[in-house]
Amino acid sequence: MKVFADTNFFTCALLDLECTDSAASLMTHLGENGESLPVTRLIRMEFTNALQRLVFEAKHGSQILRMSQDLALLARAEFDEGFASGELLRWSPIPEGELEEAFEMLTYRHTAKHGFRTYDLQHVASALLLGCDTFWSFDVKARKLAKLEGMKVNLMRS
Repeated sequence: MKVFADTNFFTCALLDLECTDSAASLMTHLGENGESLPVTRLIRMEFTNALQRLVFEAKHGSQILRMSQDLALLARAEFDEGFASGELLRWSPIPEGELEEAFEMLTYRHTAKHGFRTYDLQHVASALLLGCDTFWSFDVKARKLAKLEGMKVNLMRS
């Protein structure tokens, strides 16, 4: 099993959200098998923005999570620590031209019919280019796209 996890998964894994227990369970299974998750440039950038977006939403009345700037920085540090150790996360660069080609292929094949978002297409294209056969996310649309492309996906337990 070669797993790809999207930014949604990492957010659940590192914050106290409804999906955190499921993400933690999957990460434990991954570690027990000596596997690691690929981290692309998109994941690093999107994760940082997701944390800062949660800070913004907390300041403006969102009830999802009371995210402070300190908590966001702590979550980013934990992500970076996992990445630096190389045990559970590994840097996986993808040539831009290859990603664009795979992205367009998925877009033409699925978006007009299912309405997929740009980041979902980029994550699934990345997973396919990295040879992954399993896709972890708690985002319904991303999981649907991965399944359409023949990948196994995690269960939606919370």
